[in-house]
Amino acid sequence: MVNVTQQMAKDTEYSAVNLMADAGVDAGRWNRMPDDATIEKTVEAIEARNIRVILVDTAEEALRAVVDLLPGGAEVMYGSSTTLNEIGFDRVVRENRKGWRDYHAVITAENDEVKRHALRRKSVAADYFLSGVQAIAGSGEVVGCDKTGSRMGAWPHAAAHLILVSGVNKIVPTIDDALRRCREYALPLEDQRSRRVYGTPSAIGKYVILAREFEDGRITLVLVREQLGY
Repeated sequence: MVNVTQQMAKDTEYSAVNLMADAGVDAGRWNRMPDDATIEKTVEAIEARNIRVILVDTAEEALRAVVDLLPGGAEVMYGSSTTLNEIGFDRVVRENRKGWRDYHAVITAENDEVKRHALRRKSVAADYFLSGVQAIAGSGEVVGCDKTGSRMGAWPHAAAHLILVSGVNKIVPTIDDALRRCREYALPLEDQRSRRVYGTPSAIGKYVILAREFEDGRITLVLVREQLGY
């Protein structure tokens, strides 16, 4: 792998660059840009697991690909994701020019805690669920983790269509490296974000490893040749 310094697509307040100092992570190890040969080999390995890959060069192209994948009027849910924010999906979903049924807006508008929790449980089975990822193994496995399962619950089966977005900086050689990346890089950064946004620490409560998808066309990974998220 080649270590290349590259400007993020759209730095946000909670982009990795603004959290690294307090998180104490090893960015040199876990946030490296792979060379073209590694990227191509990884794409082949992912697609061999029946996960479609759309490889793009920029965050702008990634956003265009995501919007094209979401039909007008579709039921759409998305997990909290720095990557999605960095490509500009937060702005696009607010504008909602394609008339999506925004499940996230329905949840946040519900003031009753019990009802909001019930809606959140149902949301993982949305027609289209969008999420970032935490690591991609060169052998093709795609790895995600979160605290409660509010995102991970959609990955294995619940969502009718799963759209994942990731920078190539999340590619690591093996599945063991992918799990270590979750613990040693993604978690400390997410912990910093959680403390700043919610005033509470984060933790890994759930891991999901996409090792093989058996439903053709269900999962698409938009893979971006930029450093995105954590």
